[in-house]
Amino acid sequence: MTPSIRRKLEALAERHEEIGLLLSQPEALADNTRFRELSQEYAQLEPVAASLREHDQAERELAETRVMLDDPELREMAGDDVHRLERRLLDLDGELQLLLLPKDPRDEANLYLEVRAGTGGDEAAIFAGDLLRMYLRYAESRRWRVEILSEHAGEHGGYKEVVARIEGKGAYSRLKFESGTHRVQRVPETESQGRIHTSAATVAILPELDEIDEIEINPADLKVDTFRASGAGGQHVNKTDSAIRITHLPTGTVVECQEERSQHKNRARAMGLLKARLLDEAQSKQSAAQAQERRLQVGSGDRSQRIRTYNYPQGRITDHRINLTLYRLPEIMQGDLDELVDTLTREHQADQLQALGNV
Repeated sequence: MTPSIRRKLEALAERHEEIGLLLSQPEALADNTRFRELSQEYAQLEPVAASLREHDQAERELAETRVMLDDPELREMAGDDVHRLERRLLDLDGELQLLLLPKDPRDEANLYLEVRAGTGGDEAAIFAGDLLRMYLRYAESRRWRVEILSEHAGEHGGYKEVVARIEGKGAYSRLKFESGTHRVQRVPETESQGRIHTSAATVAILPELDEIDEIEINPADLKVDTFRASGAGGQHVNKTDSAIRITHLPTGTVVECQEERSQHKNRARAMGLLKARLLDEAQSKQSAAQAQERRLQVGSGDRSQRIRTYNYPQGRITDHRINLTLYRLPEIMQGDLDELVDTLTREHQADQLQALGNV
């Protein structure tokens, strides 16, 4: 552990102790808002303080045990304890450094998933449908709730564009690295001569925040249209203009929602999606200006970046940002994304740790 990291950890532990004292003061107890804020900060710092205490205790035990190495009768037993304590200290060093990393406030948020067919015509739309199915099966495995907000089917299957809302604990933290261009190499169903084609689809992952204060929308900048929802839903859906399309005139951003039968609910969903898109666009510009060298543009919406290739003939999937290749394409397309997600998360944490060490 470097001295600078040690100082940062000690400062957080001191703050944890200070908040503990503040929480016992009558002034904090009398102010519900203040008490709640302090309690939340105290809970966030508790893992750091506890791990640092354990680290200090292990260091003391290690120093005491090393003294015992000079005793011929205790040397063998002490040697085992030294190895055990050294391994434990290494583990605690890693835990403490990860606890120092800044928390993304969006990690626990629900999200909007947008998949669009790119280059490749009908095959691109079919691939967009395959990607949607992959994410939906992953969501199902984690027991997240999914709503399809709008969809435009391809002529020969799949989707030209589809937007879904995924609701579940930690949903954004698990899928936030998926934004970008996904490329597929395979023989399309529509190919009669067995030639391998390359097609693409773009994925956007947008966090749904409870309150988006950063984005102010002037009602005069909105054009709201109602239309009849398409797809399944029975006669009620087909005969009622309940679907909503909102156009943000200054940016040309268009969102739709046709899932709910209630026009009011569809409008609320569409406004939430519009705010998420506008906020994501603003943050993308800021991220691009501040972090051009980052390998993982987390939530940056850099849709032009080719992040992954799905090669069907070889059963291979490659993530180009971290040079990861897995020969598990069939399982991954069935929603087994954990290995990919975990590796991307570790690489992102490594980047953060490197930046932390340079501060």
